[in-house]
Amino acid sequence: MGPPLLLACLLAPLCARIKSDKQQPGGVIYSIKGPGVDEEPLGIFSIDKFSGKVFLNAMLDREENDRFRLKAFALDLGGVTLEDPTDLEIIVVDQNDNRPLFRQDVFTGRVVEGAEPGTCVMTVDATDADDPDTDNAVVRYSILEQGAGGMFSINATTGEICTARPGLDRETMGVYNLTVQAADMSGDGLTTTAMAVIYLEDINDNPPEFTKEEFSMEVEEQAVGVDVGRVFVHDKDLSGSPNWLAKFTILEGDPEGAFAIRTDPHTNDGVLSVAKPLDHEVRDRFELTVSVQNERPLEPTAPASPRALATMRVRVRDVNEVPVFRENPRRISVLEGTPPGTPITTYTASDPDTRQLQTLTYMLLYDPADWLRLDPHTGTIRTKRELLHPSAFLQGGWYIALVLARDDAEPPLSATGTLSIEILEVNDHAPVLQPSAALLCGRPGRGGTALLGATDDDRPPHGAPFHFQLSPQHPQLARNWSISRFNVTHAVLAVLAELPEGLYSLPLLLRDSGTPPREQHQLLNVSVCHCGREGTCEDSVLAAATAGAGITLGALVIILGSSILLLVLVGLGAARVRGRRRALRKGLLQRSRDDLRDNILNYDEQGGGEEDQDAYDINQLRHPELFSPRVKPPLRRDAPISSATPLTPRKLPSGPSDIEDFINEGLEAADSDPSVPPYDTALIYDYEGSGSVASPLSSIVSSLTDEDQDYDYLTEWGPRFRRLADLYGQ
Repeated sequence: MGPPLLLACLLAPLCARIKSDKQQPGGVIYSIKGPGVDEEPLGIFSIDKFSGKVFLNAMLDREENDRFRLKAFALDLGGVTLEDPTDLEIIVVDQNDNRPLFRQDVFTGRVVEGAEPGTCVMTVDATDADDPDTDNAVVRYSILEQGAGGMFSINATTGEICTARPGLDRETMGVYNLTVQAADMSGDGLTTTAMAVIYLEDINDNPPEFTKEEFSMEVEEQAVGVDVGRVFVHDKDLSGSPNWLAKFTILEGDPEGAFAIRTDPHTNDGVLSVAKPLDHEVRDRFELTVSVQNERPLEPTAPASPRALATMRVRVRDVNEVPVFRENPRRISVLEGTPPGTPITTYTASDPDTRQLQTLTYMLLYDPADWLRLDPHTGTIRTKRELLHPSAFLQGGWYIALVLARDDAEPPLSATGTLSIEILEVNDHAPVLQPSAALLCGRPGRGGTALLGATDDDRPPHGAPFHFQLSPQHPQLARNWSISRFNVTHAVLAVLAELPEGLYSLPLLLRDSGTPPREQHQLLNVSVCHCGREGTCEDSVLAAATAGAGITLGALVIILGSSILLLVLVGLGAARVRGRRRALRKGLLQRSRDDLRDNILNYDEQGGGEEDQDAYDINQLRHPELFSPRVKPPLRRDAPISSATPLTPRKLPSGPSDIEDFINEGLEAADSDPSVPPYDTALIYDYEGSGSVASPLSSIVSSLTDEDQDYDYLTEWGPRFRRLADLYGQ
């Protein structure tokens, strides 16, 4: 069949004919294969198997398939291949059957107003599906319509749109709508159209202008931060843009800066406000000169124009103003103890309304201690009672009061002034010895000293340092005693010569450091005890009774309770050995077996032994008249030197109901006894009297009498008391 065949097929049914050189006609069978025959798209081509003619069976579209590559075969009648297959290529010839198409229906572009001619804005483009190698796909562009002025032109080949002449003004026309056309066949073929929308961008080529030359407004005096009024401007540039936004300046009429002007960003108005309080009495009118310009400067191409100016006339309205305390707070000083009715100050306010006839009245708004009295018309403040230290109403020595001033306008206005009164300390208290008792051993040197202290109700500088000295009225005291300074509030009392045991009353003179100083004579009760090896008191009972400086109330109660318990035990033990009262005790117990309150029963006590299981005799408590003293008691060694002989002890009640009543009555008798030391020393709750089976308690700690004691009864108290019986018995 020869070399490959290249055929151009149009719309005719017969596209081509093939022929084999190997056989005579009629002895060859032809066939074709490939796209358009037995491959997609199917059935487009067919062949006459005897003549070799190739036929077109369907409409061809070059835009879908611009060529078909087939294989042609030649066989003999027996089906034997006569020669090699031949390539058959069918080319579809293009026809102008497609219009140009714009890539989008609407093209958008922007250009600044006032752009020079030739400034390109945007490019429109279209495509054609026909063969690009033919005129069928050659597109040309044109502007069909753009409105009056012909401000834009288009490049026919590239589709680029540019400005054609000067004079683009956004304020005149902000948007241009162009109708553009694309045509193939170099502009003579098929056509299509699209829209090109061109927006003009704003530039600052128009300055703002006031809508009028003068603006009038008014405002109340003393108003701060309030808006007074507005000035209005007009700008042709794009609303809301920096080219449109105005900036206002007060040029004249406000040297003190009482006003401020700002721009409302939504309306572009100038808003005048009060920056400082206005006073109608000082100035009631203002005339302000205001200028306006844009935030962004004008373009150089904009026409020159004078700066826009306007006049703002502001009237200040008179209103009732609050009274003013020129000195607030007012600070004064007053001596402590100033007598009632003393004028201390005049605290008044002034009324700024000088053009109105008004009267001010005053009242105390806050006077927590009720110390002051205020004249409502003159503002004079006097003391109502003495101002004294200390007080819960003082804060660091200052007393705070509030004064209210009110005018008589309608409605009335008031103001509050703070009065701070410093209460000056006066030295009206002398120092007080604290405590008033001391304990030391009677040997000079180690242990023969005691620390003395003092307190003063006055505040500095009328208190410490304190001065301690022996009373000048008793110079003989300096032979045995000395006082030296320890610190600003304490001094050291020392023994100069060895002293016997006992209670001494030392008159002291205490003086503070106030102006003028205050002094006071006071007695110091000094208990001198027997000195041990280490310079401490060996007599612990005496130490506990007289060392008030270190004994707390709880410790004192314990000491007193122990003494009472010892007294009760000794009395009960003594009564137990008295045979003459045993019958009475048994009778009472038989009569009142259920009175368990008055019996101390030993249910089980380890180490007590068989002989220590009986109840203690409480007949001395049930019938104290049997044990009442019959003679006058001796002088107590622990009584002050200056005290008189103690009175005969009280007569006990005829029948106390229980131990608690007995103890309470003893306490009351001791507290009211004027012949004993102060309350913080050991007290005698009752005197056993001569002839007591237990003998006086004082014999336990000292030898006040030379009478012989009978301690044989201790053997009957049980194993624990036998050692005492061996030591003291006959």
